[in-house]
Amino acid sequence: MNRHGFRDINDFARHTSWLHGFFADWAAYGILLFAALLLAGWWAARRDDSPRRMAALLWTPVAALLAVAINQPIVHAVNERRPFVAMPHVLTLVHHAADAGFPSDHATASGALAVGLLVASRRLGWLAAIVAVVIAFSRVYVGVHYPGDVLAGLLLGAVVALAGMIPALWLGERAVLALRRGPLSVLVAVRRQEARHAASPHSEDADSQLGRVS
Repeated sequence: MNRHGFRDINDFARHTSWLHGFFADWAAYGILLFAALLLAGWWAARRDDSPRRMAALLWTPVAALLAVAINQPIVHAVNERRPFVAMPHVLTLVHHAADAGFPSDHATASGALAVGLLVASRRLGWLAAIVAVVIAFSRVYVGVHYPGDVLAGLLLGAVVALAGMIPALWLGERAVLALRRGPLSVLVAVRRQEARHAASPHSEDADSQLGRVS
């Protein structure tokens, strides 16, 4: 079934040359879109002064790195040959080393990033899920992975992100609360900083009024 599914997608790729550039770019650079989503999530959590959401965002890239690290021994243990190595005449749209391919590193990272963003922000999370699915499909479309490779990667990344979420939120919220009390508070809570600036003029007015009364 895995090879059959790959052949179907590879045949689809042969007949959709107008999509080659699109999916080749997604396969190579789509993962970078998560950086923009993380930045948007950080900005929103900072604006709303939400320690929990900020903690989830701090955990999200760590979860992705951890998931990829866990994936490496699995890749070497399974040692699955990539489609363009195992099957002749496969259409391959990007250059790739002939290393083992199960599970997919790109899909593993994407699964972890999507789940982390979903916990931090439902709206951004759904966008991240779409990005993850398109990246996973593109890795099959360009001929460097089987469908099973990317499905296993998405699942592994999601499991790692969820497994570490509770302790990450507990530690992350405390780290964010500690940062809010120091000089780096502007990184985690914009409203608190604005409140301080807004309060300053009132304090000065009160002091001047007391001076006039005296």
